[in-house]
Amino acid sequence: MKAVVYTHCRPIDAEDALLDTSLPDPVPRKRDLLVEVRAVAVNPVDTKLRRHADPVGEKRVLGFDAAGVVRALGAEVTHFGIGDEVWYAGAINRAGANAEYQLVDERLVGRKPRRLGFADAASMPLTSLTAFEMLFDRLQVPQAAAGSLLIIGGAGGVGSMAIQLARKLTELTVIATASRPESVDWCHRLGAHHVIDYQGDIPAQLSALGFRAVDFIFSTNASDQHWPAMVRAIRPQGRIGLIDDPAPIDVRDLKQKSVSLHWEAMFTRGLFETTDMIEQQRILERIAALADEGVLQTILAEHLGRISAANLILAHRRIESGKMRGKIVLEGF
Repeated sequence: MKAVVYTHCRPIDAEDALLDTSLPDPVPRKRDLLVEVRAVAVNPVDTKLRRHADPVGEKRVLGFDAAGVVRALGAEVTHFGIGDEVWYAGAINRAGANAEYQLVDERLVGRKPRRLGFADAASMPLTSLTAFEMLFDRLQVPQAAAGSLLIIGGAGGVGSMAIQLARKLTELTVIATASRPESVDWCHRLGAHHVIDYQGDIPAQLSALGFRAVDFIFSTNASDQHWPAMVRAIRPQGRIGLIDDPAPIDVRDLKQKSVSLHWEAMFTRGLFETTDMIEQQRILERIAALADEGVLQTILAEHLGRISAANLILAHRRIESGKMRGKIVLEGF
């Protein structure tokens, strides 16, 4: 099968940063699905692994967002059949989706939304899972109570999904951060009630909107830089959730307000095969239903063409620029 791999940690402008190659077709076992990959999206985790997780000469396949068609089943698969159209984010400790075929545990897979094509569908699994798990599993945001949610990094992939989910599934007032005019407009179009500038004084901007403090903060990036502002902005007994890899922060800052801190890593359930691993399947199928109902929209921002090393290099370069909104997708070999 065709695949795109990396063999050593390289800067994205190096000639061998990503390589086109051929690999043996994988064989499904136990609860594995063999999926013919039709489309993939590119995430910051792809660039982080390429820069920091050295395969030491081995061929490693990245890619943690995909939509495709089931072509073979492991002996213990119960939920899917051959020919099913599926979507998923996969597992960080297995070969990724930048290949013609991929093995993925059925508990991490959902049926693809019927109304979305493969490219649009591929833009959503990782961000949807991360946003849903943070809002409802980690922060335990109530779905029927009033309150306020600040999303730092509203125009990114996870922020884009968090805005939609919070707006559609809760009664919270949603406040997002963005700075560029196109990013501000993006957040408003996705449903944010208010958009403030993350480069300015966040607590002062919240106060100008009438918020002395917010009930929940969902930080998607630069959490160490925004930490003092978050400590000031959160209400007593509020909840803060982080998904990035910040420089050291002093959690003692939260003690006086009795604020709780929550981490979300979307790969935890698959990496450790937790007893509730199948929750990711259930979340993906709920997200698919919402997409089919028109409640959620795709966050595809740019389609770069077929799945190849050259196009994936372009995608990695754009993500590393720090100016992305939404998701980059590639489709077909």
